[in-house]
Amino acid sequence: METVLYIVHILVCIGMLPVILLQSGKGGGVSAVFGGGGAGTVFGSRGASTFLTRATTACAVTFMCTSLGLSYMSSKSRSVIPDAPPTPAASASETPAAPGGDQATAPDTNTSTAQ
Repeated sequence: METVLYIVHILVCIGMLPVILLQSGKGGGVSAVFGGGGAGTVFGSRGASTFLTRATTACAVTFMCTSLGLSYMSSKSRSVIPDAPPTPAASASETPAAPGGDQATAPDTNTSTAQ
């Protein structure tokens, strides 16, 4: 289900780009550059702005719904840090074993002694 929401979310994001950019603003916008002024004859005199406005609204609502769904799913998601297994309580008299299994102390490897 989460994968489907991711796919829909990405497609809506990509779809919003041309829908928003083709709308004519106060200065004409990108639609005037790509011939958006003539698109009004295809959709009617007011049809282009109404169609693009409705498409923008539909994309925005879908975008918000997928965003909310993805945030809800991520809040219910499993943690990146796995649950640590319970560790048994070690008594104070126990000393951890040295590497190799014996209790002998490791030889001093300090070579910075004065000669």
